[in-house]
Amino acid sequence: MTAYTALLSTVLMLLQYCSAWTVSPNTSARLPSQLGAAKSGDESAQPSRRDFLRKTSAAASFAVSLGLSSPGNAADDELIDVYFGCGCFWHVQHEFVEAERNILSRPDSALTARAGYAGGKAGAVDGKVCYHNAANIADYGKLGHAEVVALKIPSSKFEDFAVEYCKLFDKDGLRPDQFGDRGSEYRNLVGVPGGKDSPYAKLLVDASLKTGDKLDFAVGKGDDKDLPKVSFIMDSEKFPFYVAEQYHQFHDGFNWGEDYPKSYNSLASQFAKKEDFGSCPNGLVGLGVGGL
Repeated sequence: MTAYTALLSTVLMLLQYCSAWTVSPNTSARLPSQLGAAKSGDESAQPSRRDFLRKTSAAASFAVSLGLSSPGNAADDELIDVYFGCGCFWHVQHEFVEAERNILSRPDSALTARAGYAGGKAGAVDGKVCYHNAANIADYGKLGHAEVVALKIPSSKFEDFAVEYCKLFDKDGLRPDQFGDRGSEYRNLVGVPGGKDSPYAKLLVDASLKTGDKLDFAVGKGDDKDLPKVSFIMDSEKFPFYVAEQYHQFHDGFNWGEDYPKSYNSLASQFAKKEDFGSCPNGLVGLGVGGL
């Protein structure tokens, strides 16, 4: 964590008692939009995203007064580890590979998007987090994790990637496989250093507003439920990413006919020559048949 992120996180924590994120043990941590609060009939009891933006903007201004810059203006544009979850990770990985190519002009050899798992309280078992398998070893679903895609990107480009994430949802805030893959294993979540107290949380909300204000956000506590139109903001340092098996990397999409070029599929074997994709059993039946 950089000095900027650490100090700004401290500032945000000091403001937490008057922040839209402050919740009591008996209240929900969900952050609804103004529309959602109005529908609930008790807008005064539920903070809005606009409240969050106003309070974090004040915190950011205070940080700047201390001589700090925002992630987008950092002189030393550090690479940060983030992850995004939105249903099945096959399609999501492809979309973020395209984002790396288009936003960062990365060649195939420099691509960082990897399919994997995150968001569970249990972490790993003997260093493993695995897809469903016949041996029932470190099953990611039973460990409370969801399917995600991790990237290593410049901090100044986080909002650009957050915009690409928000574009994955339709006009009603539903993900592409909302009525297919359902359950906590496919919930929406975003992991950033520092979680809700980081400057990246505000940038994520900004990205949602720029793309139609389709999503609500909630503080991820681990093992969270699959809620339509809601994405959980996770602290990636408390809820780290675990890379998935090789046969899940650079896979064709989940929709019928969503086949990608062989040059894309072959990236899995290319990266496997220099990366460790773990030693989990292959697939639901132990064979990796059909990518299951």
